[in-house]
Amino acid sequence: MHYTTLGESGLKVSPISLGAMNFGDSAYFACCDRTEAGRIIDRFLAAGHNLIDTADAYTGGESEQIIGAALRGRRDRVVVSTKAFLPQGDGPNQRGLSRAHLTHALEASLRRLDTDYIDIYYCHQWDPDTPIEETMATLDGFVRSGKVRYLGCSNFTAAQIIESQWAAHRVAGAAFTALQAQYSLVARTIEAEILPTCRRHGVGVTAWSPLGSGVLTGRYRGTGVDGASRLGRLLASPAPMAQRWACDLLSDRNLAIAAEVAGVAAELNTTAVAVALAWVAGRPEITSTLIGPRTIEQLDENLAGIQLPPEIAERLDVLSAPTNEPVNGMFTGAA
Repeated sequence: MHYTTLGESGLKVSPISLGAMNFGDSAYFACCDRTEAGRIIDRFLAAGHNLIDTADAYTGGESEQIIGAALRGRRDRVVVSTKAFLPQGDGPNQRGLSRAHLTHALEASLRRLDTDYIDIYYCHQWDPDTPIEETMATLDGFVRSGKVRYLGCSNFTAAQIIESQWAAHRVAGAAFTALQAQYSLVARTIEAEILPTCRRHGVGVTAWSPLGSGVLTGRYRGTGVDGASRLGRLLASPAPMAQRWACDLLSDRNLAIAAEVAGVAAELNTTAVAVALAWVAGRPEITSTLIGPRTIEQLDENLAGIQLPPEIAERLDVLSAPTNEPVNGMFTGAA
């Protein structure tokens, strides 16, 4: 296994990260139960990978609980990341990146994960209501206390990353080492500003949704969407943002890219999943690629890594080159 250091840190992480958003019970996504989740974690670690990612909001905290139980007796061999921002109750101080909420959220995550430290603690998204200096000073306190080892942000724009790093400098505290961002053959907007910003500020990048929420697997072919699928559930969601995000993913352009990925897979005698993941993993700016299997079979397919021939990678680059979509367009809080 080849491990890579995360950003400008000494933390070594595997090229594949296990996303745990599917662990537990959810009204919006097809998930897996505790037994299957435990089997997935065991198989993932046995393959040599070491980074598992979750969030306090995933399946109402059940995801963190499942990970905590599965890692008993081997916690020190695994890099665990989790996130905070999304609501944890109805109160005005039960969400966001304020000192009040982050302090409570961290303690709750530590209890659910059954651990006394978190390797990477992410701000799940930007909080316009909290001064960034307050957020960064609070996070630095977590690092100094030993409860958090490295800091990260998720779904931040380039400007927000820069402002956060400057704020960390102003409060003489720890800065961000990691970013999680949506990135795939059908979502390349981070290339314009976010990836150069991360290079400049020493931030390692983990790509979430490398399969385009399933679009790149070939599951969706423009002839109707299975209501039980992830995008089918989002299309039926009462949240307009979720509906719009799903519709954007199912655009004619994206379905054409997916068709090309399937064609490449046939040429190489492999799967569309392997091709889509290999393209992301082959990007020099990407430290780790986040997968989200619900079954052992999906995990095995995700881990069957290949290396794309340069001419194939270039062909996919040209086909999927970003258009005039918003530079920082994203469905915040989706992962």
